[in-house]
Amino acid sequence: LFRVFKKTSGNGHIALYLGKRDFVDNVDSVEVVDGVVKVDPSGLNGRNVYVYLACAFRYGSDDLDVIGLSFRRDIWIKRIQVYPPTGETPTKTPMLESLMKKVGDQGAPFSFQMPTNLPCSVSLQPGSNDSGKACGVDFEVKAYIANNKDSADEVIDKKDTCRLIIRKIQFAPATNNPGPKAEVSKQFMMTDKPVHLEASLEKEIYYHGDPIKMNVKINNETNKTVKKIKVSVEQVTNVALYSSDTYAKDVFTAEYGETVNANSTFDKTYDFTPLLSNNKEKRGISVDGRLKDEDTCLASTTLSQGDKEMQGIIVSYKVKVNLFVASGGDVTVELPLTLMCPKPAGECNVSRNCARNVSCDFSLFLVHDR
Repeated sequence: LFRVFKKTSGNGHIALYLGKRDFVDNVDSVEVVDGVVKVDPSGLNGRNVYVYLACAFRYGSDDLDVIGLSFRRDIWIKRIQVYPPTGETPTKTPMLESLMKKVGDQGAPFSFQMPTNLPCSVSLQPGSNDSGKACGVDFEVKAYIANNKDSADEVIDKKDTCRLIIRKIQFAPATNNPGPKAEVSKQFMMTDKPVHLEASLEKEIYYHGDPIKMNVKINNETNKTVKKIKVSVEQVTNVALYSSDTYAKDVFTAEYGETVNANSTFDKTYDFTPLLSNNKEKRGISVDGRLKDEDTCLASTTLSQGDKEMQGIIVSYKVKVNLFVASGGDVTVELPLTLMCPKPAGECNVSRNCARNVSCDFSLFLVHDR
């Protein structure tokens, strides 16, 4: 059984069908976006039907389009004609065949292959007083009826369009390696020997919501006392559009009043869990893209192919350990942290929140996006 998402144009002449709305980026390749447009030729009056897939960065409200301002920049866009048929037929997949069987003779199939250097679906958490859609990267599949053939700049009447937002997502790799380790030594004035700090993570990749285990070792060879230990997780968001801007925000912070006396050692493992639920009031934190009113989580670490240039929003994390030394200063060490979602066991994983809108029809589940 498949779950199908459908959106019909305002005039009822075209309808867009997709078998899913989450498409997985496996770093070296991205799942094909395929679907079907149901076309009623009697309502077209000789006009053509197109479908496009666009990846865009949104940094303003759609309401501003009314006064001629567009706060949306297309990062990547591809457009194809589906009616009248051009003779190019997309590769048939089980999903596409099922959609065509559902739609019937009025169905026009299509498929898109996204490049691997596009960002994933990420939103920036709005502030409590912000309104409208959140800033971020989104992907849109849109079918429309065009008055002018091959005119990408034509302004299309909204009643001649239907669109569905989709997501490009990454899951954690199946293999998990040992975690990173970092160490630093710092010598202070009036002391002959240093404070040595070592921190290590138990594993390389952690799932959202799972506790992170970090071991901290301190060798204090000075005559000073380490009076406090601070552990924090920093989310680093790189917004790469016209220029590259980087923002860092703490998503977890804790201070521990444990002391390390002069000429002594310390060894302890800390457990901590950065959660979006503890950061709801922080404006500008990156979160995984959501569909309608679904719950989401902190944005996942962006996996990329080496030095391949990527536009949009790139997210990374680091764990910082700070030692506060009495009458001396501080000692800091940083570790990279990979925070992601595990790959679900089943084929369909994102539609569970839409179950209340599902109705059974011809062995297909049909969901109307409202």
